[in-house]
Parts: sequence; structure tokens; C-alpha cells
Amino acid sequence: MFRATDRDARRRLRCTVTGVVQGVGFRPFVHRLATELALTGFVGNDALAVFVEVQGSGDAVAAFERRLTAEAPPLSAIAAVVATDLPTADETGFAIVASTGGSGARTLVPPDVATCGNCLAELADPADRRYRHPFITCTDCGPRFTIIRDLPYDRPATTMTDFPMCAACAGEYEDPADRRFHAQPVACPDCGPVLWFTEGGARVDGADAAIAAAQRALLDGRIVAVKGIGGYHLACRADSDAAIARLRERKARDQKPFALLARDLAVARGLARIDAAEEHVLTCPARPIVLLRRRFGAPVAEAVAPGNPLLGVLLPYTPVHHLLFAPVPGSTAVPPELLVMTSANLSDEPLCFDDLDAAARLPRLADAVLTHDRPIHVPCDDSVVRVVDGAELPIRRSRGYAPLPVALGRELPPTLAVGGELKNTCCLVDGRNAFCSAHIGDMGNAETTRAFERAVDQLTTLHRLRPEVLAADAHPAYLTRAWAERHAGEPGEPALRFVQHHHAHVVSLLAEHGRIGEPVIGVAFDGTGFGADAAVWGGEILVLGNDTARYRRAGHLLPVSLPGGDAAVRNPCRMALAYLDAAGVPLAEDLPPVAACGRAEFAGVRSLLASGVGTVSCTSMGRLFDAVAALLGVRQRIGYEAQAAIELEIRAQQAQSIEPDGVEPLRFAVRDGVLDHRPVIRGLVAGLRAGEDPGVAAYRFHLAIADAVADCVGRIARDTGIRSVGLTGGVFQNVLLAGACRDRLEQRGLTVLTHHLVPPNDGGLALGQAVVAALAEGGSRADTPTAPPLGRS
Repeated sequence: MFRATDRDARRRLRCTVTGVVQGVGFRPFVHRLATELALTGFVGNDALAVFVEVQGSGDAVAAFERRLTAEAPPLSAIAAVVATDLPTADETGFAIVASTGGSGARTLVPPDVATCGNCLAELADPADRRYRHPFITCTDCGPRFTIIRDLPYDRPATTMTDFPMCAACAGEYEDPADRRFHAQPVACPDCGPVLWFTEGGARVDGADAAIAAAQRALLDGRIVAVKGIGGYHLACRADSDAAIARLRERKARDQKPFALLARDLAVARGLARIDAAEEHVLTCPARPIVLLRRRFGAPVAEAVAPGNPLLGVLLPYTPVHHLLFAPVPGSTAVPPELLVMTSANLSDEPLCFDDLDAAARLPRLADAVLTHDRPIHVPCDDSVVRVVDGAELPIRRSRGYAPLPVALGRELPPTLAVGGELKNTCCLVDGRNAFCSAHIGDMGNAETTRAFERAVDQLTTLHRLRPEVLAADAHPAYLTRAWAERHAGEPGEPALRFVQHHHAHVVSLLAEHGRIGEPVIGVAFDGTGFGADAAVWGGEILVLGNDTARYRRAGHLLPVSLPGGDAAVRNPCRMALAYLDAAGVPLAEDLPPVAACGRAEFAGVRSLLASGVGTVSCTSMGRLFDAVAALLGVRQRIGYEAQAAIELEIRAQQAQSIEPDGVEPLRFAVRDGVLDHRPVIRGLVAGLRAGEDPGVAAYRFHLAIADAVADCVGRIARDTGIRSVGLTGGVFQNVLLAGACRDRLEQRGLTVLTHHLVPPNDGGLALGQAVVAALAEGGSRADTPTAPPLGRS
């Protein structure tokens, strides 16, 4: 231990620490460190930072400054430490002082994190006073973002304010040596929230009795709604086709896979092959749903993920989850090992989180409810990730990650971006940070619009920020754009700027890599984006120079006619007819998409293609994937977004080890930046008629795209001297395609950027919108062409 020497050797230092430093045990850590080093002074919170003043020997103060960052709590994320020497003062001891409100910029809000090992040990210890307490937590774990109403992060500013601490909890809260020192959600069975179970109008009180009742209901095949940290889930047996069929019927979710909550890592290993990187993500404090490779004979009903070789698996992250999987003392109820766990809402509706809303919505969805009385202030759905080459590929960024910021590396004006129509998130830029909201969902109904407005209000209120700029997608029919137009342009209101969809995708990738202002060739492949020429874009290669706010379209997929807008999106067989027609292939009945169309449907699509009425020009790579899936007989109609493309990737992956025998590679014709798909379509038809395996054809199709991307991007790189390439857009959730493109581009000596912080799909769109709008000079309501009948995926 260091000891202060004589007065002349003393030093006083003030440190202002910004970043994720509230709600993560930072002040208790500072107190323990200062006490160990025999320093006097104080530590406290304000709305901007943690502030510290320490005084003692020069060696001790220097050690404190060094260890402040080197030994910071594991859940903290320090953005900066500003240290200033001050005159020494007469004082004794080290104290945690009361928080101050302050104004201006705000400190960073921590995300919700999984129950820590220490709390789990206490949860299972009959001698501990929190034995089997459903709300056990400490400074290292539990709810944060979803219970915070305001900053600084203190109990009165959270939804725990209605639960006064008992004497024992208050003693822990005030004890610097305790793990719950200044842990805002701290509670125990005597003073905290309570858990209960309801079914058929009957209520079961008491945590153990409620858990046992829920276990019995699940064992009997009933659907149980479970209130969690960020909202309600629906749970049922994972091995019961009947229970899952009822769940699908009630949620109106016919085929889209469900996630699985596994008791522990051993159970998860029985479901899927899990490598070290996947294990790390599964068990990290964020506890996302991880898409894993299903084991043959995995003990789950086929209805969980029909025909899909991947299973979405997550591990327990709340005490209630752990209790559901454990025997209840004195009860004969059999705990499950594995549950289907999905959000408690109808398809296309936002997450159910408010208790009044739950009372109205849950009776249609669940047979019973396991709930509690700790309010959820901010809804937050489960995050979804895939691990690719040892790194995370976000599919949905929400619980455990939101609202951690993306550091921009430069100062930008206050800007709010409203995102897109699918997988909506909003984004607030505040100086050097961009804050992306939790997943909101697909726009298109009043409930999701209200959820969007709550998210905007929560972001702007928490950061006490009035945006100077509003950013929206250029599509004139998007509901998010209409909302932005209602809230901008008037005197005193923010300026409105429209951002082209694929430009936003590329810039979101630059922003997460801290490369704003650096030249890049952006490959943006997705289903639908409003093009600068009012066509449907989605197979784009853009060039961005040093001015990130501007782009040049340097390449794209050859356009085809999109027949009937959304109808073509929902029916890949119609899209296939359009591509076959463009390729000059007669629409013969031996082709699967022709056979799949009824007589009237076939005649209608042919009429649209011949007349051009009810069609719009389309360069979408997502639609090309749909067409090829239909052409190869993989999927003619879809039940959820991107289903045909997902199943085509599955078939291609299964065929990777099959060597095509005597088959010429499929090749796009690449001329002047245009990727001409017609030779590929004709080659696929020839292979189909020659008896080629559809999986092998699907694999060759993926390789053809990668070759065309490498060819086109390589020429642009030679012409421009740009050596960085970004792969973005929802199509690059396709791991096979992304890997093939990356390999070919790297072989040409190019640096390839992919997504690791925000999703490549429209869930990351708002980040790019915000950066482009903030960088742009002057906002305007520039005329935008009338929207064509665009598909929504």
C-alpha cells in the first residue's frame, strides 16, 4: 500500500472520465482503488461523466491515473480521461458524492447484461438471503438500459424508484467493500419486485410457486408468456410439434424459424456444433441469439426451423430464465432443458413490453403468463448474430449492445436519422458518437409507428439533444420519411435531408470502421432501395471519395422489369419469369417457376412484362436470388422476408463439396460496370435441363456473382486507385457469398470491409443516413420522383 509522505510531495489530480462509466460499478471501483492507494478525495457522477479528485503522494497519484484505465470494471468502456492537476487541499478520507444533473452532452448509457457468475452462485445457495430471488443483480450484471428513465444513472432515475431498499440492501448499497455498492437495481425478497403466475383468471403468488406452475404449464404443452428485461416472450416446449403449431397460428408466423433458449452450454452443444468463437459470443454478457450449425438428430421439433440447417440458440440471461430450468424445492414439476423463446407479439407488430398493453394483447397469444411488477421503460428485443471467421456478424443489434455508441472519429452536428421501413432503427448523432436505437421492427402499422416515436423520444430525451438535422430515406412513400417531413422544415425545426438508400448502407460500414472521409468502393446488394433514377436499386457498386457525403454509381446489375411490385416479392416464381423473359428463354412448362404459376397468374405476368404496365425497372440482387431460387425449384412462394434467398444459400452450401463434372462456370457479362445476368440465367436453364443437381447449380451461381464483383470492382480500383472495398446490404448476410467475394477481392490486393458493429441489412441504415446528412452542406426539400410500386424486402 502506498503512504502519503510530507505535504510538499503531495499531488492533487482531477480526472473526468467519459464513456460507458455509469451503471457498471465504476464509482465503487474508483473508491476501492483510491482507498488501496491511501488517497483522499471524492468521486461522483454528472450527466456527462464520472468526475474524480484524488490527493496523495506523487507515486500513489501516478499509480491511480495508470490503473484507472488499466483495471476499469469489465462492463465499462472508457472513451476518454481528461486529467488536470489542482492545488492540494486539507481533507481526510475518500467519498462517493451525490450525483449532479448538469446539462449539455450526456454520459453513455450501459446496455442490459446477463446475470453474472457471483449472482448465480448466490441464487443457488440455500444459505444466501437471495436464494432463488428472481431479481438478483449487482454492479456487474442485470438491467440497465431498459430501466433508465434519465441520467445521471441513480436509483431515482430508474424504474426501481418505486421499490425502497430494506435496511440490509441499503447497507450493501452504502458499503464500498460490497459488490452491490451503488448497484441501482439492488433488491431482495423483502424489498424488491415480485413474481407471479396467472392462468385462466387464477393467480399463483410467490416466486417458487409461480416458477413451478410455469414449469407444469410448459410440460403440458401450453404457451407461457414470460416477462423479461426488455419485454415479454412466448415460451413453449421445443420438442412438441403441436405446441409449436399453436404458437405459429397465434403469432401468424407460418415458417420463419423460432429461437431456442437452452439451459446451459452442454444442452446447446447437443443442438449444434459450436466452435470457440461461437461459444465466446453465446456466453458473453450480451447473450445474443447465435445462429449455429444444427446437429443431425438435434432433439427439437422440425417445426422450430423447417428445413433450415441453422438453429438460433441463446443461453439464459435473467434469473427467471435460470429458475425456469432448475427444480423447485418441494415441487414435483419437471424443469425443461430447452424452450422455444420468441417475442410476444403478432408478426409485424412491435415487442410487447408495457403491462397494460400485455393485458390486452397476451390473452390472444398465451395460455398463461409468468410476470413481475418491475416496469420496463425501454423495450429491447433479443439481438441476433452469426459468427463468421471468428468475428460477429450482427443480424439484429438490440439487447446487450444497444445503446452502446459507434465512435465516429470526428465531430458532427446533432442529427437524427429515422432509418428505413424494414428492420427499423433510428440513430442520433451527438458530437463524436452515433447512438443506434434497439431494434424497432417493420414499419407499416400504427403500433410500430408508436414504437418508433417512443424510441426517438427516448434517444433525444436521454441525451437532452435537439437535432439540427433530420435524415430520411429518399423513398417518397416510406412512413419514416413522412414522419420526418412532419417534424422538419418549419422555422426553428431541423433541416431535412434525404439520403439515397445504398449510399447510406456504404456509409454505415465506413462509420463503424472509423473511416469516414476515406475513399471506398462500396458493393451494396439488397432487396429494395429507391434509386436516384426512381427505379428499384439493389445491385449497386458505388464509389465514394474523400467526401463521404457524395457518391458515384460506378456499377450495377442489369435492370429487369419488376412485375406487380409486392406481388413479385412474395412470389419468386413471378420474378423468375421476368428474368427468363429478359434472358430470351422461352417460358416452357418444364421450368419450375412456369409450372408453379397457375394459368391466370402466368397470363397476367406475361401481360405485364409485354406491356410494361404495372412494372418498374429493377436492379435488385435480392430479386435475382429470388428468381434463381424459383428457377431451380427451391422456393416459389415465400412466407417471410428473404426466405427464398436463405434456402438457396442453404442448398449451395450443402453442395460445396460436389465437384461439377464437365460443366462450364457460370459467368456474368461485365461491360462498363453493368453486371449482365442473362448468360447466367441461360446457363442455369441449360444445366437444369441436363439434370444438374439444383444445389450444385446454386453453388455455381454464388461463385458467378463473386467473380463478377471481383471483375467489376477490380476495374474500378485500377481506374480510381482506391484500394478499399466495402460489402454491405442485406444480401451480404449470405455467408457463402460474402466469403467468396472477400476471397477474390483480397486476392487482388484489396482491403475488404465487412460489418461487425451494425447489421449489413436495413437495421444499420440509420447510422449511414445520420452521417451523410450531418456531413452534407445545407439541407433542402429537393424534389424526389414519384415512388414506383416497390417491393418491401
